[in-house]
Amino acid sequence: MLKLDHLTVIAPTLAEGVTHVQNCLDLNVPFGTHHEYMGTYNHRLQLGANVYLEIVALDPDGITPGRARWFGLDNQKQVRRDWEEGFRLRGWVANVDGLERFLMHFLGLFGEAVPLPPDKSEFKFAIPEDGSLPLDGSLPSLIDHCGVPTSMAEIPDLGARLVNFAMQHAEPLDIGKRYAALSVDRPPVISAGPRLKYTAHIDTSGDLKTLF
Repeated sequence: MLKLDHLTVIAPTLAEGVTHVQNCLDLNVPFGTHHEYMGTYNHRLQLGANVYLEIVALDPDGITPGRARWFGLDNQKQVRRDWEEGFRLRGWVANVDGLERFLMHFLGLFGEAVPLPPDKSEFKFAIPEDGSLPLDGSLPSLIDHCGVPTSMAEIPDLGARLVNFAMQHAEPLDIGKRYAALSVDRPPVISAGPRLKYTAHIDTSGDLKTLF
């Protein structure tokens, strides 16, 4: 079973991502970490029930990894295009135990299991050869924590709580069938729309805010 792990705002620059989330939620999300092995970095925020929000971007001072980066971040033109068109909450990550076994049943959809960091792996992440999002982000990216879940104690808790997570898609029935086949726990609520778009309703100390 796939379990909701975190939501991802994929930004052209980290500063733009933080500003966007602050405008949506009226919260200043603190810095998270540098992914030195991937040339990216992030800010993170707890959303309750062991789920968190990640704002991720290419680190201009980071390395160029020996393979494609995650979240489609090598294609900066596409990241910028999506951002300018208002598609900013761009995807989500699901946790699965036994990532390699899972991928064998869904060849070609999610990429290959990549141990990270490469020299002393703590988890595995499924990354397509070109680094793109699975089905352009219609499906989640996959992570295997290898028995050691993300420590929520390391992620700031500003009182934000995820109330509802939704997706618009041009082919909602097809995507719904894919989610059923994947056995997804807490999937986004799917409805019809002109193109893929995620929204999350988040309670911030009594105020319901919308992140998109």
